[in-house]
Amino acid sequence: MSRQAKTNDVLGTVNRGDVCESGLCTLCRADCQGKCETYMSSMIGRKMLYPRDFGKITSGSRNFPPVGVSYDALRINGYNYGANGLTNGLTKSPDDCIFPNVNIETEFGKEIKTKARMPIMTGALGSTFIAAKYWESFAIGAALVGIPIVVGENVVGVDKEAVIENGKIKKAPELDRRIDTYMRYYDGYGAILVQMNVEDARNGVAEYIIEKYGDKVIIELKWGQGAKCIGGEIQVTNIEYAEFLHNRGYLVDPDPTRPEVKEAFAKGAIKTFARHSRLGNTDLSSVEQVRENFMGNIQYLRKLGYKRITLKTGSYGMEGLAMAIKFASEAKLDLLTIDGSGGGTGMSPWNMMETWGVPSILLHAKAYEYAALLAAQGEEVVDIAFGGGLAREDHIFKALALGAPFTKMICMGRSVMIPGFLGSNIEGVLKPERKAAVCGNWDKLPASVAQIGSTAEEIFAGYYDVQKKVGANEMKNITYGAIAMCTLADKLAAGLQQLMAGARKFKLSDITRNDIYSANRETEAETKISFITDVQDESAKRIIIS
Repeated sequence: MSRQAKTNDVLGTVNRGDVCESGLCTLCRADCQGKCETYMSSMIGRKMLYPRDFGKITSGSRNFPPVGVSYDALRINGYNYGANGLTNGLTKSPDDCIFPNVNIETEFGKEIKTKARMPIMTGALGSTFIAAKYWESFAIGAALVGIPIVVGENVVGVDKEAVIENGKIKKAPELDRRIDTYMRYYDGYGAILVQMNVEDARNGVAEYIIEKYGDKVIIELKWGQGAKCIGGEIQVTNIEYAEFLHNRGYLVDPDPTRPEVKEAFAKGAIKTFARHSRLGNTDLSSVEQVRENFMGNIQYLRKLGYKRITLKTGSYGMEGLAMAIKFASEAKLDLLTIDGSGGGTGMSPWNMMETWGVPSILLHAKAYEYAALLAAQGEEVVDIAFGGGLAREDHIFKALALGAPFTKMICMGRSVMIPGFLGSNIEGVLKPERKAAVCGNWDKLPASVAQIGSTAEEIFAGYYDVQKKVGANEMKNITYGAIAMCTLADKLAAGLQQLMAGARKFKLSDITRNDIYSANRETEAETKISFITDVQDESAKRIIIS
């Protein structure tokens, strides 16, 4: 298990709570005043790649041997000669082989290629209220960066303004808002995906989207996620809203229509209700039945007119993983997102999150093994995205290498939400008239922000990059959360370019499993990534004895 420190003196960062492998707190608060690495990177950007207080310090890495199997126990290889993947007329001159020339653009898909300016996508931002409140920042930021964003499950089902009659959506204002916000700044890079679970299928989400938006939207079937092994949840505090969700067909716990529950709520003994989604495939009992049902769903979506379809699966066991890879490949899907335990959530049972499923690195290692086995049989393997507790540029590199050549994207959930929270809080202080609209939580700038600046132009290193992209007049419509997201993305992009340049790889498709190695024998055994001193050992010995 990874052991992350709560403080990093070199970067000047501090975590408020317990720390995940990702470097984020286990509980990430929208009103947090800092200052983890992702929080600070959302303001000062690529400056966070370097130690603080230059000219007054020297710094040295701790580099202690990692214990157990984790992404921290993978290390990135570097080489002292060569340059691979140079494009756009670049030569092997030292003047060209500089990290800003590393091309981190990627694409995924079968017949239609979906392009992205960097190999990250958001996790699914669905019916949780935090996704709805900060959507403008998430969606505008993702569109400006040029990466895919995922609208999660149940968005229509929980929308009180949505009109659903006999399984057909007549009106879906919240879903429309989600899609339209992203598309307003979409420029050909990235995409918007909309997930569909059991309730969404019953409510006619797929039919509504294709009729209104055509092939502008990618539909994503959902088998699960890394945070939990049951359907999605939200928590509500209003008994009338709980009854509305119950009447719309959801499982609401406790049942708000029971007289004794009503009485307990009135007395204050019950204060909240949990809304749950249903499990899928409950009427199936064999792999072949799952396959037939899955292929039938894909055929139906194709008949509706969907040209791009993806699948999101969670940290089920090896059989479930194999089915996802095999069936998605057979169906010629555009992307398969594999989310390991360690995945984030807006609302999941905590002890379920702590104890269920396959940790990300183990799931991802087996995903590569199964994909390679499929490829060895001459079959075309679906493009893959890895997710589950990944937040930094080194995570991006390691995960891409671990799954190479099948991995095209890295799914990041909570980490790319932090700039949305932070920017909204800053905007709420600097523009008090906008505080409610952007869901700001602060009354004044905390020290972690005030020490950087007192205006948006001073605080966000990426402010003028965004202004250059959209124009000075349009900046009034860009939320500070979106600017913060662009700033974080720039830091991640620069950090990834630096790591790739050190590995002498100047385009993403040249990253291989040889570009990482295991820092302990346990990780080597589980991932089949060679131990540090075994990598190139034979070549080294030939040099010595030649």
